[in-house]
Amino acid sequence: MPMRFLDEMDIQGKRLLVRVDYNVPMKDGVITDDGRITASLPTLELALSKGASLVLCSHLGKAKGVPDPKFSLAPAARRLSKLLGRPVAFAPDCVGPEVEAMAAALKSGEVLMLENLRFHAGEEKGDPEFAKSLAKLGEVYVNDAFGTAHRPHASVSGAAAHMAACCGGLLLKKEWDYLGKAMQDPARPFAAVSGGAKVSSKLAVLTNLLGMVDTLLIGGAMANTFFKARGLEVGKSLVENDLLAKAREIEALAKAKGVNFVLPVDAVISLDAGKPLAEMTPAGTCPVEAVPAEAVILDMGPKSVEAYAAALKDAKTVVWNGPVGAFENPAFAAGTMGVAGILAGLDAVTVIGGGDTAAAVQASGFAGKMSFISTGGGASLEFMEGKELPAFKALREYGK
Repeated sequence: MPMRFLDEMDIQGKRLLVRVDYNVPMKDGVITDDGRITASLPTLELALSKGASLVLCSHLGKAKGVPDPKFSLAPAARRLSKLLGRPVAFAPDCVGPEVEAMAAALKSGEVLMLENLRFHAGEEKGDPEFAKSLAKLGEVYVNDAFGTAHRPHASVSGAAAHMAACCGGLLLKKEWDYLGKAMQDPARPFAAVSGGAKVSSKLAVLTNLLGMVDTLLIGGAMANTFFKARGLEVGKSLVENDLLAKAREIEALAKAKGVNFVLPVDAVISLDAGKPLAEMTPAGTCPVEAVPAEAVILDMGPKSVEAYAAALKDAKTVVWNGPVGAFENPAFAAGTMGVAGILAGLDAVTVIGGGDTAAAVQASGFAGKMSFISTGGGASLEFMEGKELPAFKALREYGK
């Protein structure tokens, strides 16, 4: 069954249960970044323009299956009300008779925000009874929360089974269009930049990508494992010694498949091993073949940025997941900002994996130059592994 999306549905006068991702950063009950709420507006505004009423559900933070005031979604409801320019009612819970009555009373154009889904253990357990309780709140299920699409939770993969119809929202559609096309039918040459801390977290991604890409560029701390696998000194840098053989296998597989495999050629180092990252200072740049035994590699140097630029100059599709340095400390951000600048200048489809990569691109000032920035870190990673995400699976199975 093909997936359907909101713009294909007849929702006139219907009550929609919409799974949104309002897991927004907060400090002392104040939202510090409302990007995820803003990202949901096209879906909500389309539904409201068609005369639907909305019941919105989300999680926030790491609530442990019991109510916790510091993880209340009430501030998100207030912010959404301002963004939509209309009242947003707030329910004291997300299931139960009182909430069902509030949902049933909604009129066309009205919006109800439910309290945090994770105040109930059944959400993360994927409990069918909890999913059924959620399903009582609407007639059409809409999933617009790509950030949780990889989690088999009740609101993600369970509720759709008990509703008259289901579909993806416009944000989910955008993720599907960009990530799906990049992975299944990319304009070529197709390049992938893979960074981050550990090879172990990206093994499945790298193996899957090697069956698709023309060029694979490795950066970040995970590059250290490849350096050591080549017999190079990496000093006191983060390295996964148990994956040296696997790193050699990946490089050999790239060669066998004719994939251009690119590693950094120079490194920005620090001599502050053992200190917190924020307190570490750079001690210069050196070729990767000449890293001192007491040094820590924390970024790639300018020659590496040049090598990346050369490898990417003809690319028509680029997928980037994982920063190529410890960009959280500005002293080690030049490599990551350099890669963002390279992608911004390409005549190519550029797709940015969520999480830290999205944060780095936003910090670079080049976000507006990218074709698409994913809203889901873990979800985009699993998508790149070639997995079918629970959210998409549910929409396919129960699409009506």
